[in-house]
Amino acid sequence: MDYESILHMFTEVPNLSPFDVNMAIDAGWNHCIPYTALRLEQISDFTQDAIFSRGPKGAKRTGIFIGGRDIHHAMDMLHAARKAMVPPFEVSVFADPSGAFTTAAAMVASAEKAYLERTGDSLQGKEVLVFGGTGPVGLTCAMLAARAGANPIIVSHENREKADKAALLCSEKYELSITGAVGSSDDGICELLSNANVVFGAAKAGVQVLNEKHLKAALEVQVFCDVNAVPPEGIAGLGVMDNGKEMASTPTGALGIGALAVGNVKYQTQRAMLQQMIDTDGPVYLDFTQALTVARSKA
Repeated sequence: MDYESILHMFTEVPNLSPFDVNMAIDAGWNHCIPYTALRLEQISDFTQDAIFSRGPKGAKRTGIFIGGRDIHHAMDMLHAARKAMVPPFEVSVFADPSGAFTTAAAMVASAEKAYLERTGDSLQGKEVLVFGGTGPVGLTCAMLAARAGANPIIVSHENREKADKAALLCSEKYELSITGAVGSSDDGICELLSNANVVFGAAKAGVQVLNEKHLKAALEVQVFCDVNAVPPEGIAGLGVMDNGKEMASTPTGALGIGALAVGNVKYQTQRAMLQQMIDTDGPVYLDFTQALTVARSKA
């Protein structure tokens, strides 16, 4: 019997992302079935419904995608799904809430490449700032920067407490070293920039977090990377199409990586991971760590 591929798409929010559905179908999945407003305690039962209904051979053509908004909740759902497997009844699972895992992976991989090209060095031991760092993309970006050996700092425009709380949760949950900072004033932002080597912009669309005055304080920054594609640019002077273009307004002539350049790597990364679920003979479990590995091959 030839089994068509079925991707069961789990999310804790009321609606599944059309972006993820499009990506899955274009990657080769025959059927994409949404399950919305799921609670963590439901994942085990839903997973076992998926694995036992097609037999071991059918399980190889079955997968689970986990979306949503909360990266920690998505990871908990991935672990719950994996725990519910009963080999040889086992399917692949891929978590990418709000596209945060593949987007952040694309940011870090692109910045790594640009930093290496500029300095001949890796991100090991480098200070990395993540503005908009308490959102899903920012948090994942900080975690992946830590995995790459950097010293990431999550910057909140609201208060230090919010940044510290987010950094502590990531550090404890995933055994990483991440710190928090506040960037609510021009002086505070300039002070942070004066010691940084790489800067990521992951703030909300249409919000500029760094202006030209801020950039003048970036005395050591070699790479700026921004994912805001909605005007105004998140980082002044960094165009959405820029891909390693020198930023004349910065003291070092830092290389700028814009939203569409990041988006191209993100697209390729998510597609490759969705295809990997179909092509592999055995089950794979994919999260932000595997996303960075794939993104590095696409950057």
